[in-house]
Amino acid sequence: MLSVGCAVALLSHAAMAVEVVAIASKTAKDYVRKKLPDGTYQPETYAFGKGDNLSGARVDPTIDKMDFMDVARTIAVPLAEKRYIPTQDPKTTNELIMVYWGTTLAPEFATESNTHILMQEANQKELVAAQMKKAASSATATHSDKMIALSYAASVDDDLLAATIGVQAENQERENRDMKTATLLGYDSWWVAVNGAMDGSSMGRRKADMRAELEEDRYFVVLTAFDYQTLVSKKKTKFLWEVRFSIREHGTAFDDRLAGMVATASDYFGRDSGGLRHVEVPEGKVEIGPVKSLGVVTGK
Repeated sequence: MLSVGCAVALLSHAAMAVEVVAIASKTAKDYVRKKLPDGTYQPETYAFGKGDNLSGARVDPTIDKMDFMDVARTIAVPLAEKRYIPTQDPKTTNELIMVYWGTTLAPEFATESNTHILMQEANQKELVAAQMKKAASSATATHSDKMIALSYAASVDDDLLAATIGVQAENQERENRDMKTATLLGYDSWWVAVNGAMDGSSMGRRKADMRAELEEDRYFVVLTAFDYQTLVSKKKTKFLWEVRFSIREHGTAFDDRLAGMVATASDYFGRDSGGLRHVEVPEGKVEIGPVKSLGVVTGK
């Protein structure tokens, strides 16, 4: 006689893939969550406000098909777990939580750009000009050889100057775009810490890591909370707290990953992260259910 048991394994959504969420949060100096005698946070009521959908120009059905209510419903679950409770009564609403979401668009910076090609060509011409100068300085060189070498060197200098100005302008454009993306995604603390570092140094390598993240497509969500009663009674915005979180777009789908992103970032709702944090979306938790008998199996 053989008694066979079966176990039910429940795998959470987050186990589909291991991803890292970049999170940055901050609070107003006078914003402090109150605790109840049992140690839990006192509930705070809120209403959602619809911010902009900042999706990129590229078609992406995993985010394009989601409207504000789809995003808000997903965010409401972790908010409730952190004792932020939705309400429809304006008289008792504590906070207005603005919701923004979208995709950053990776810049198309490449060494094959026109400015870099011109720089490569100017550098090659400079080598030729150096060889011509050396030949023109020999005892056998004619006056004509010397004049041709000088004229060519002058034209190369002009080409090199124009190419240098072009590369500097392109680099500045890259710097400006990366800085805007850093502000949007909450990378500003990382930016301030490493952006002035020299290439090749340990901080320079951290700078390269930062740029690699800023210059890839990323899904992001921004939640910004304001004092609702101050907004209604005084028509002024009083900032309370904010959290910005993002995940790389490549190999992921916004509609599938949003819940995991929000759940991971929820630990920073209403609290200061102390700068940018990289947090892995937790792997799935396996829950073993009660053993169930499948009956008696008799051997033959």
